[in-house]
Amino acid sequence: MNPYTIFADIVAGRAPSSKVYEDDDVLAFMDIRPMTPGHLLVVPKVAARSLAELDPELGGKLFRVGQRLAAALRTSEVGCDGVNFFLADGVTAGQEVFHVHLHVIPRTPGDGFGLRGRPTSPRREDLDYLAASIRGALGD
Repeated sequence: MNPYTIFADIVAGRAPSSKVYEDDDVLAFMDIRPMTPGHLLVVPKVAARSLAELDPELGGKLFRVGQRLAAALRTSEVGCDGVNFFLADGVTAGQEVFHVHLHVIPRTPGDGFGLRGRPTSPRREDLDYLAASIRGALGD
């Protein structure tokens, strides 16, 4: 794994960022290409290209910090009505920087941001089949 990404440089202080939160494990900063005003990124300080490489405890911490940031966004000057979390894992999912990162995206009515797609209506038998396959892959 190549640990040298822009996020690794930000964590190391070699690249600028507008920090919002930092502790021993994670760093949160303003996204330089925000979907909405106040868009934040939460990154682990250890390099992990994908969720498979990320310690589950640290993954949980990303979301706990994201939850705190969501509350702060609501009471800050951003003043959002809602918050989306987004985490892309892999090229097909839209991951562009290969250092795990959680987007915390503030939402307001009419902000123009949203998930676009066409939901399907699978048969219950198909849902049950896939559920069984996924349960089997869990190995529990």
